Amino acid sequence: MRERLVGLVKAVQVGAERRQGADPITRARLDAVLGVLAEEHVGHDPAAQDRMAGLADVFDLDPQAVDLLTVAAAPDLDPNIALAFGLLRGGTAPARASVGLALELVGLPTASGAGHEHLGAGAPLRRHGLAELAPGPWLARDLWVPDRVLAHLVGVDRIDPALAPVVVDPVPLPELDPDGFVAAAVEAGAPLVWIRSPLGAGGLSLAAGALAAAGVGCLAIDLARVPPGTPPGPLVAQALLEAALRGAGVVVVHAERVAEGDPAVLFTALAESVVPVLAVGEKPWQPAWLPFHPLVVEAPAVTTAHRRAVWDDLLGAEVADHDLSTLRLAPESIADAARYATTQALVAGTEVSSEAARAAARRVAGSMTSGPAQAPRRAPSFDDLVLPDHAAATLRRLVSWASHREEVLADGRLVDVGGKGTGLAALFSGSPGTGKTLAAHVVAAELGLDLFRVDLASIVDKYIGETEKNLERVFHEAESLHVLLFFDEADALFGKRSDVKDAHDRYANQEVAYLLQRMESFDGITVLATNLHGNLDPAFSRRMSFIVHFPDPDEATRRQLWQAHLDRVGTDPADPVDVAHLARQVELAGGDIRNIVLAAAYDAIAAGEVVGMRHVLAALVAEFQKLGRRVPVDGFAPSGTPSERKSDDGS
Repeated sequence: MRERLVGLVKAVQVGAERRQGADPITRARLDAVLGVLAEEHVGHDPAAQDRMAGLADVFDLDPQAVDLLTVAAAPDLDPNIALAFGLLRGGTAPARASVGLALELVGLPTASGAGHEHLGAGAPLRRHGLAELAPGPWLARDLWVPDRVLAHLVGVDRIDPALAPVVVDPVPLPELDPDGFVAAAVEAGAPLVWIRSPLGAGGLSLAAGALAAAGVGCLAIDLARVPPGTPPGPLVAQALLEAALRGAGVVVVHAERVAEGDPAVLFTALAESVVPVLAVGEKPWQPAWLPFHPLVVEAPAVTTAHRRAVWDDLLGAEVADHDLSTLRLAPESIADAARYATTQALVAGTEVSSEAARAAARRVAGSMTSGPAQAPRRAPSFDDLVLPDHAAATLRRLVSWASHREEVLADGRLVDVGGKGTGLAALFSGSPGTGKTLAAHVVAAELGLDLFRVDLASIVDKYIGETEKNLERVFHEAESLHVLLFFDEADALFGKRSDVKDAHDRYANQEVAYLLQRMESFDGITVLATNLHGNLDPAFSRRMSFIVHFPDPDEATRRQLWQAHLDRVGTDPADPVDVAHLARQVELAGGDIRNIVLAAAYDAIAAGEVVGMRHVLAALVAEFQKLGRRVPVDGFAPSGTPSERKSDDGS
């Protein structure tokens, strides 16, 4: 850069000679500044020279454009040049070059079209963000270089802080491009490649892998991280400039969001970039976005084998097991989980285990806990469920199917048979409090997913057509968050389709039909919970992969429920809780039993005591009164003394 500044100083001297009519004081100051500049800029810095030459090569700048860029940058590189520019412009303070002064210094006539050709809005310097102009009359407009470009010229390549929040760190998987088509497109200089990547596909890893195979660096940005209401245009332009300065290609994730702004302008900017651009979007390419059709590639799914390879690469082959690899995480989420598990093990002074990696994966996948379902403080497991063997076995089978779903779908002969989708749907039926919601949480936890619980009261709308819109928003958000979709009390919406007697009946049936169709296209796990199985349309049953009935607990099950909840709070040996008596005499569901034990714990703690039979009986009476049920005259109290009850209980 110093050699170019030497040449610029000579041009400034020529400009000073043209201003012989300046007042003596200004002329004296200008001569003094020129003298200092002549002494400063002797010799040159080859490394800095390469930076400007590199920009000229990447952005295909002609010599005049390079000279203009040098003039634009010079005042920010040398204060004496800034003062000389100010004096040449007739002022007394340091200043940037105006368009007129810049054209004069590089030897271009101000009255010709050369200025607009090199500094107009469509010129490379302006189009690629290398130089900017202030408003005002054309020749008087200030010319300068953005801070990021200036930093690059002096050898500093720190990413722009405004761009940093949307930058993502991809995990390249070249094996997702087995025939090398995308890498070949990069090497051939394709103006834009659109990679359609629906949920579960590896579009970002495919793009990063293709750039790596082509020997090009990667700068990936995710437009889903752009705050709502913020136009994506400036960030896209910053990303293109940043990648060009680094000599890297650009990957734009969730690229369909470009269409939410000014798609013609932004997609044109992507297509005209000086570096390779790979756009990754969930939607198919729309012809209206550009006057020409870019190359379109369908991203393959990320398989269990791919995820196992990523886990092994990050944590070692001895850590990841099959269950960990079946968690449907994107490679980037796996990298986040591996970093989290490694940091946690470092703090704890332990080795990373498969259990720790699984917990980290749950936490990473569960970073989207802003949905309707509040995640439990502790991930529930099958040990928390007290169910008949057949119900528990069906739930374990559901988890097994979901864990191995991708391996089954990898066999092309089994995909889309009979028009079925790739998701799984389960129906949980049973009375309130029998464990349907807890079972849904257990399934989600076993699969490393968050539970997205749908409040049907906010979904069903009395206005025709609104329910479908609300349902579509729910499914779309669930797909974007990669969660288990849980419809509670599903019979409120999914009851038997009625005979069409009026317009509302017809549209109600359309809502049911829409839900059936959307469930089949949902690439995830859907669980419907209903209190009355008989209220559901048979068409739903045909579309369910699993139907699990949660029966009202019998005496043996109630005893297990009482004991399980009491073990969590601890009891008073001096006033033991007669679990056998409660299980025999009190016919309640598991949810009611939990409420009673919780109320007893509150009362005991408030009294500074340990939970005893007296607290449980008081809470039991209150629960029956709350439910509107008749309380026996004895208030459920067992006969005999506490010691006798303890003996009868077999404890």
